[in-house]
Amino acid sequence: MVDYKFWRKDVEKFFLIGIKGTGMSALAQILYDLGNEVYGSDVSTYFFTQKELDKRHIEIYPYDENNIKPGLTVILGNAFDENQIEYKKAKELGLKTYTYREYLNILAQKTTSIAVTGTHGKTSTTNMLVQLFDKYEYKNISCLIGDGTGFAKKNPELFIFEACEYYRHFLSYKPDYAIVTNVDFDHPDYYKNEEDVLDAFQSFVDNVKKVVVYCGDDQYARKLKSKSAKMISYGLGEDNDYVAKEIKTHPEKGTVFTVYKYGEHYYSFFFPIFGLHELKNILSVIAMADIQGIEPSKIQKALKYYENAKRRFSEYEFKGNIIVDDYAHHPKEIEATIDTARRKYPDKRVVAIFQPHTYTRTEKFLDAFAESLKKSDKVFLYDIFGSAREKSGHVTIEDLAKKISKDTQVIKKNNGKFKTFQTLREEFYGKEVLLFMGAGDINKLRAEFIKFCLEN
Repeated sequence: MVDYKFWRKDVEKFFLIGIKGTGMSALAQILYDLGNEVYGSDVSTYFFTQKELDKRHIEIYPYDENNIKPGLTVILGNAFDENQIEYKKAKELGLKTYTYREYLNILAQKTTSIAVTGTHGKTSTTNMLVQLFDKYEYKNISCLIGDGTGFAKKNPELFIFEACEYYRHFLSYKPDYAIVTNVDFDHPDYYKNEEDVLDAFQSFVDNVKKVVVYCGDDQYARKLKSKSAKMISYGLGEDNDYVAKEIKTHPEKGTVFTVYKYGEHYYSFFFPIFGLHELKNILSVIAMADIQGIEPSKIQKALKYYENAKRRFSEYEFKGNIIVDDYAHHPKEIEATIDTARRKYPDKRVVAIFQPHTYTRTEKFLDAFAESLKKSDKVFLYDIFGSAREKSGHVTIEDLAKKISKDTQVIKKNNGKFKTFQTLREEFYGKEVLLFMGAGDINKLRAEFIKFCLEN
């Protein structure tokens, strides 16, 4: 039986199952900041999301039905179904129970809410929006970002959160405002095709109460309609409501551009961003901020020193090499990451070190992955990262390597990693941007490589 050390009678006590998940960790941080007692369970493996939990002294226990005690409010993470042992115990005891997405919607209904969704770019865009509102101090905010970031100010008036489309989870939410960055085919283990994805996003848009800001350049997003919410578009195309023009990228500094609102000059901005996908993301944030009544000069001031979300083009410099950790795991995301590297460091070669995430995605997009990776100067591939739902598949990492080129090197988790590290360090040393990309555990490979460089 677990002995909770800080058990108080005057606050709500939450227990989060799968508390190390990016969304659950962020939710735990919000609940703690709101003055609640928070506990949780998960595996013993260390995840980067633990850092903020540790700062708040949130205790984490191994999965065990004896963790569940009377008086707890129990929240189930998206990775589990209702047969999870702790959740079943909570039901047996008659405790208040919620799924992650059910409780997120409760938070969204308590204040004004802005949901950010899209097949790609939702974490970066949510992060931009949060940094803007937090630095501008327009309202006390609470936020949940898909990189594990969450916090709540005292008496929050605005809730900004990332809404994931996987398994149509985002249909649980009824936000006041929403940003849709794009609509693309992904998660082939669940969605059938582009039309199926579009149907899900249309259902999400139908749940938005006031305004939907969407990318008008996206072939599917521009098909979205709403019976009640106002639809406002952004992009590079002239027919959008908010348009970015006169774009100039300054290597290693950022991008200057001018925004036109309904055809009229609005404001000229400079932000430390480089890829065109980042430009579109920040344009959506500018549009939403304008809708909320924030002056453009204050938008510029708040985001002048914008910092990327965790694992979104996170950079490490070592003796001339730029080593990047990025969550890109879809062909279009890989292209976008390579584009950012080219624009920011035009004089360096780009080396891609990519780990596919899930066998179904790798098989479905095998040719598209190969074409996107060919946009780099050299490719290394790391073993496919499976998931709890699929431990194996009908495709191998060697199948992808053959599609790219005969000199594409494959890195095996248990064999030959350090030989590859030697190749990376000696053959490309000081001349390249090394892009470690993937949604699995390639960030650990990146950490091992940096340690190798420091020690050898």
